[in-house]
Amino acid sequence: MTSGTGPAASSAGRRGPSLPDFPWDSLAGQKARAQAHPDGIVNLSVGTPVDPVPARLREALASVSDRPGYPATHGTPELRAAAVGALERRFGIRGVDPEAVLPTIGSKELVAWLPMLLGVGEGDVVAIPELAYPTYEVGAKLAGATVVRLGPDDPPPPGTALLWLNSPSNPTGRVLEAERLRASVRAARELGAVVASDECYLALGWDADPVSVLHPSVTEDLTGVLAVHSLSKSSNLAGYRAGFVTGDPALVKRLLELRKHAGMIVPRPVQEAVTAALDDDEHVRVQRELYAARRAVLRPALEAAGFTVEHSEAGLYLWATRGEPALETVDWLAERGILVAPGTFYGPAGERHVRIALTESDERIDAAAKRLG
Repeated sequence: MTSGTGPAASSAGRRGPSLPDFPWDSLAGQKARAQAHPDGIVNLSVGTPVDPVPARLREALASVSDRPGYPATHGTPELRAAAVGALERRFGIRGVDPEAVLPTIGSKELVAWLPMLLGVGEGDVVAIPELAYPTYEVGAKLAGATVVRLGPDDPPPPGTALLWLNSPSNPTGRVLEAERLRASVRAARELGAVVASDECYLALGWDADPVSVLHPSVTEDLTGVLAVHSLSKSSNLAGYRAGFVTGDPALVKRLLELRKHAGMIVPRPVQEAVTAALDDDEHVRVQRELYAARRAVLRPALEAAGFTVEHSEAGLYLWATRGEPALETVDWLAERGILVAPGTFYGPAGERHVRIALTESDERIDAAAKRLG
C-alpha cells in the first residue's frame, strides 16, 4: 500500500511549461465534415507544400548519404557561401558574413527556442505582432517570458528583450515597407532588445515587394538584428527541415556555441540539399509561378462568394472574412468540403477572419473554386 507521497507521485506532477493546446487539433470535427464531401476534402488549413521536391535537390541529398561522421553544427562552408549568394541575388542583401550563417532544423525549431538561447526569461518581454505565427508565443512561454502583442504602429514596451517582426506576415500576408522596418529596429535598439525577423515568405511577393530587415534600405548595421529563413515554401523542403538564421555575427556566434552543446544539428545530407537549393534560383521561380496561378484562381472565387480578402499582398495565404465569427466561417466552408484555419489561431484580433492556404494541387484549388461558386 502506497501513501502517494513518494518519488513516483512527485515525478508524476512534473508537466513542464504550460503551453496552449496545439491549435490544429481543435479542427478535428470540421476536418471530418470536410472529408465527408463526395469529392473529398480540400485542405487549405495548413501551409504544407504538395509539389515535388526538385530533382536537383533530391540528387544532392543522396550524394552524401554514405557519410557516417557527425555533421558540423555550423554547416559546411559551401552552404554558408550559398546562403550569402542567394540573399544577395534574390533580395539585394549585401555584406553578410558567411561565418554569420547558421543552418537550423527548419525555422520553427529556431523560433521556438530563440528566446531561451538568447537568455530571455522571467521578467522580460517578448513583443510579437498582434496577429502572429503561434510559435512566437510558445517560444516566449518556454523561456518564462511575458508576451505582448503589438498593433501595426505600436512601439515595443519597456522591458522588451526580443522583438519579433514578420514580413510578409503569417497569417495576413501584410508587407512591412522599409521605413516601418527601420522604425522597428530603431525602437528595439533604444530598449536594448534583439530584433528577430521571420522572413520565410520573402520570395513570395504578389502586390508588394517584401524587404528583408537585413537590406541596406533598412539598416547597414546588423548589431542586434537576426533574420530567419526557411526553404520549406520556396524549395518544397518542409519534409527536410531546412532553414537558417543570419545577421549580427556576435549573436550568431553565441547561438552556434549553444547549439553545439544542445546537439541542434542539421543532418549532412540535408545540408547538401540546402546548398543546392540556395545555388539555384530557377526552381524558386517555377514554384512561385505555381502559387501565383493558384492564387489567381482562389482569390476571385472567394470574393465572388461574398468574402472580403484583406492584406494578402504576399505569402502563401489569403486573409479573408465574411463579417462573422471565424468558427462560423470555418464551419460554412467545411460543409463544402474545404478546411481552413480560424483567425483566432493567430491572436484575438483574428476573431472574424480565416486564413486560407494556397498549398494544394491545381486540381484541388480548382475544386475549391467550383464549390465556392
